[in-house]
Amino acid sequence: MRSHASIGFLVLLLFTLTVSGQIRHPRVSPLSSVSQDIGFTTITVEYSRPAVRGRELFGGLVPYGRIWRVGANESTKFNTNTQVSIQGNILEPGTYALYAFPEQDSWEVAFHRNTTHWGDGRTAYDPDEDAFRVKVVPREVEVWQENFLVSFDSIHHNGALMEWRWGYTVVSIPLEVDTQKAMLAAIGKSLAEDPTAQTYYEAGRYLQEEGLDPEKALEYIQKAIALGGDTYYFYRVRSLLQARVGDYRSAVSSAERSLELAEAEGKDEFVRMNRENIKKWKEWLKEKD
Repeated sequence: MRSHASIGFLVLLLFTLTVSGQIRHPRVSPLSSVSQDIGFTTITVEYSRPAVRGRELFGGLVPYGRIWRVGANESTKFNTNTQVSIQGNILEPGTYALYAFPEQDSWEVAFHRNTTHWGDGRTAYDPDEDAFRVKVVPREVEVWQENFLVSFDSIHHNGALMEWRWGYTVVSIPLEVDTQKAMLAAIGKSLAEDPTAQTYYEAGRYLQEEGLDPEKALEYIQKAIALGGDTYYFYRVRSLLQARVGDYRSAVSSAERSLELAEAEGKDEFVRMNRENIKKWKEWLKEKD
């Protein structure tokens, strides 16, 4: 005989699965979301993931020349917390519906202000509510994608690619953000206050990573070392900057000091990177001599 607890659980389960006599079904195209930081910007896409299930995709399940909701069920939502540039078009912070108009050779992608449509919005879609449209060219790849997938790739401080993958088809949409402007303003503000060794290091490292003003970056790293003393990552960045301006002898010396300090702290990755650079720069010095 079942216990009262077991019977109670079954009743609760049945109640959960039914609402007003209707059975709650799991979605055939499950809901998903992906969130990606790009510099100081966070992009979030909420969408449903239909499967191919042996069907013909583009030109079949997704007809050419007709609006597609970029997934299934409700419209796909694209949210950004800062301004984003897409093929020269400015998208202000907020939430937008994504729609596509596939053709064999190229697609139009709409960033749409009305996010309330269910499905592809074919009867309710109003192009006047588009923020803008961009054209993209789909490409064929060798790796199969069964469920529709939204992802981000080629990510750097100032941009990334938003990619849609389904079947053997990939669509890439370039996104650009102005992290550099915000970062340079933050550096200027921090250095104007009461900068520490770490402040100078972070400023110099950012300029080094972005390939900006190596002489100014070197000045910041020298101040970081003067204030903070011998630190393996200070010398690591100094070596990279010295190599950037062509001073390979100084770069080797800085890398050797970084290697020595990294070994003392058990920082194997920095030991390896410094050894690789020392070898490379010494070879370049031989070629110059």
